[in-house]
Amino acid sequence: MRLTSLTACLAASLSLTACASVGGAAQAPVGPPTVVAAPGVSAPPQARLYADCIASAAAAGAYDKEAEANLLRFTCTGAPAHAFYDGLAAWSASIGSETVAEGRVWRFTQPLVANPFGLDYCSSDGAGDYRCVVVLNVGEFLAN
Repeated sequence: MRLTSLTACLAASLSLTACASVGGAAQAPVGPPTVVAAPGVSAPPQARLYADCIASAAAAGAYDKEAEANLLRFTCTGAPAHAFYDGLAAWSASIGSETVAEGRVWRFTQPLVANPFGLDYCSSDGAGDYRCVVVLNVGEFLAN
């Protein structure tokens, strides 16, 4: 596997394309940093689910800092959470990230490995209680 990655990077280098890493080690940037941001593209429809959840959570003051990291967690409920939960149905099924635990059905935006640390997810009790958590990695600014 490592040889395959190295071979791919060497081939990319020969075509004047830089590899971001070889064996997991990041390469140092070339030249000074820039403040020019790359242009964006139109967000897909599911981005609205994130925006609505974050807006609802912010309006309700339903956000906190993860105790172990500089992650800001926004928790929405009600209609935005219901829409997000429903919106995750096909995605969670396709990546195997839906699970039943603690009397709820949980749908994650990425596969659940050990616990939900750093993951965005929604859950439902099947009786109308919907909750979603959107996690933002905000860095050291939040540490103080």
